[in-house]
Amino acid sequence: MPETLFKIDLTKPMAEQDLPGHNRWHPDIPAVVSVKPGDVFRIECKDWTDGQIGNNDDPSDIETVDLNIVHVLSGPIRVEGAEPGDILVVDLLDIGALPGDEWGFTGIFSRDNGGGFLTDHFPQAAKACWDIQGIYTSSRHIPGVRFAGITHPGLIGCAPSMELLQTWNTRERALVEKGGPPWKPEIPPLAALPNPEQAVLGTLTGSEFDRVAAEAARTVPPREHGGNCDIKNLSKGSRIYFPVYVDGANLSMGDIHFSQGDGEISFCGAIEMSGYIDLHVDIIKGGMEKYAMVNPIFKPGPVEPHYSEYLIFEGISVDEFSGEQYYLDAHVSYRRACLNAINYLKKFGYTGEQAYLLLSCAPVEGRISGIVDVPNACCTLALPTAIFDKDIVPT
Repeated sequence: MPETLFKIDLTKPMAEQDLPGHNRWHPDIPAVVSVKPGDVFRIECKDWTDGQIGNNDDPSDIETVDLNIVHVLSGPIRVEGAEPGDILVVDLLDIGALPGDEWGFTGIFSRDNGGGFLTDHFPQAAKACWDIQGIYTSSRHIPGVRFAGITHPGLIGCAPSMELLQTWNTRERALVEKGGPPWKPEIPPLAALPNPEQAVLGTLTGSEFDRVAAEAARTVPPREHGGNCDIKNLSKGSRIYFPVYVDGANLSMGDIHFSQGDGEISFCGAIEMSGYIDLHVDIIKGGMEKYAMVNPIFKPGPVEPHYSEYLIFEGISVDEFSGEQYYLDAHVSYRRACLNAINYLKKFGYTGEQAYLLLSCAPVEGRISGIVDVPNACCTLALPTAIFDKDIVPT
């Protein structure tokens, strides 16, 4: 077994760990451990909410979750010899649940606290808890389904440089000031801007903590360094190529998902869990310029569930409330595909909330199927039929 370089105590919040991680991005958050190119090691992670959600039937913890805390990350990990302009090569050798904590949760966040992709249709908080048995999972809250997971870190990336951090904060603040598109004018928030409340910054203290907390970027979106990309195929055996912006790269990770559908549509839409990640690292010197890298690149691993039969739902870029036509809008199209699948599953005894949760965390395949045929973009959602204990195909 690889040496565990970052251990967690599930009974303590991240700020009280013997080796605290962080929940913001900033180049001045100090590394907690150091590795060399070629090293293999294990990192343990808390769930993204820092243990705020319980394995019970009460969704009130989803309703009141403190989003200032998220995401709690393990790291930063310094890789000796990594310099700005290099590429950090990260192999995900293994990912799994921590012994004794083999469960996860999927949530619909309330409209007033984060919302989600379909918050206009599902404004109230809801939760499903999942039992993890090896590679399979099932839920007492969504009966009649069982599927294999494709476990992955929802969030992994290197620290930004100060210049890149300032770029993020400037453009995201400008977006908030500008306002949103017509289909999402107010909710959910357009961006999570720097906020020192509940900041966890590793071992920083005093005035340095205060300065970094005021400047640091939130971990909510994906950005140039990677971050919260929520890519379900980034699983065991994957190799990721990260751009390096600071000396040592300062790699961090967390938000482990047992399973997720493309888009993670309910926002807390994966099967969220604590867990471990075994990693191997290496460096490509000068790789960013050599390969014209702006965002990370990855090779998916060979380990994933294979389903051969799907029921595929289409969606087009026409608003479901007003009937307004949008021009090649993939966001509206995918929303319509998801709603079509949810309404279909309601005919088989599921509530809308159950169907929404299921499409968020089951291994569904989302596609932009057509983006050139004016005026409608066409998006599709492919639902594997074998995950159900009954036939859901039209007859």
